[in-house]
Amino acid sequence: MAKFDKKVFLALHLLLLFYSCSSVLSKLAAGHEFLSLGFLVCYGGMFMILVIYAVGWQQILKHLPLTVAFANKAVTLVWSMVFGALLFQESIKLNQLIGCALAVAGVILFVKEDAANDQ
Repeated sequence: MAKFDKKVFLALHLLLLFYSCSSVLSKLAAGHEFLSLGFLVCYGGMFMILVIYAVGWQQILKHLPLTVAFANKAVTLVWSMVFGALLFQESIKLNQLIGCALAVAGVILFVKEDAANDQ
């Protein structure tokens, strides 16, 4: 992370955590009858998260290379798995853990390589 501020990198990950909340609202909406109040509240919340995420993403891209920002998007897989287990009592399978570990390892390798190339 030679050329970008660690605060921006942290902001990216907080934004990605926030973005992954849209999938929680989407799953909650699926439990409500179509166009019921619960359905509309969940989908409205999901829409608002996506709007805020889109604006935040554009701000992040002003400070980070596009390749770094997109590589880090893989972290949403981890958050989705955590939310699924905590909020919906979904089991976490070994292949999911391996997949997330590979995605995170790929992000780490990519960021390190990108930083080494910038020096």
